[in-house]
Amino acid sequence: MPVSNYQDDLQLLEDVAREAGDLSLRYWKQSPEAWNKPADAGPVSEADLAVNDFLEARLRGARPDYGWLSEESVDSTERLENERVFIIDPIDGTRAFLNEDPGFGQAIAVVENGRVVAGVVHMPALALTYTATADGPALLNGTPIRPSNATRIRGATVLTSKFSDDPGIWLNGFPGYKRSLRPSMAWRLCLVAEGRFDATISMRKSWEWDVAAASLIAERAGVTVTNRLGEPFGFNRPECQEDGLVVAPPELHADFMAQLRN
Repeated sequence: MPVSNYQDDLQLLEDVAREAGDLSLRYWKQSPEAWNKPADAGPVSEADLAVNDFLEARLRGARPDYGWLSEESVDSTERLENERVFIIDPIDGTRAFLNEDPGFGQAIAVVENGRVVAGVVHMPALALTYTATADGPALLNGTPIRPSNATRIRGATVLTSKFSDDPGIWLNGFPGYKRSLRPSMAWRLCLVAEGRFDATISMRKSWEWDVAAASLIAERAGVTVTNRLGEPFGFNRPECQEDGLVVAPPELHADFMAQLRN
């Protein structure tokens, strides 16, 4: 794909993400109707579905030959036949959204043959827009970002859940990082990309729509992004999931991999 097409797709994603963010804000703090998904898969609201419908109409209208994978759409194996695919989370951080917390956003990516080539994470209530292409810099509101220079787990600031503190998942017991959490998975990766936190990890399955856009932003910032086994992510796969994640600057990532029990 020519370089210009990456930028063309990124501009489309950014424009549509801003519009989708404005739409989500119309529902935010307005007590939207919400319910739990089957199989304890988490909450969903009328706002998630409205934003999803808007995104599908705008994006597929602009790129009708691209496939579609979204958290809020019924999946189809037809996407596996497409060279390029949109991977979408209409509202990443739905629990935060419903709790009137500003830590929610839109995560939108274009994947080409399993690789993310353009990605946007837009946090409308915080006025933050993270962007990247496969051959360009990672940007926050148009300004280049870089991760921290952390090299060791002990004392590092890590975005993760309490589950990761379990000493049984570490070769030598809990390694002494400082744990915090943010509601949006995509935002966690972006916060590492801009150096506000040193790393984010998860020992649980992660969905492609949660990490596709943000994984590119993190990588273009200079962060190493893998699953918990140290393997690179692949996208537009039949199962749509990765085995956890470890996202950190290269030396810190290596320290995680040396200390995790896999």
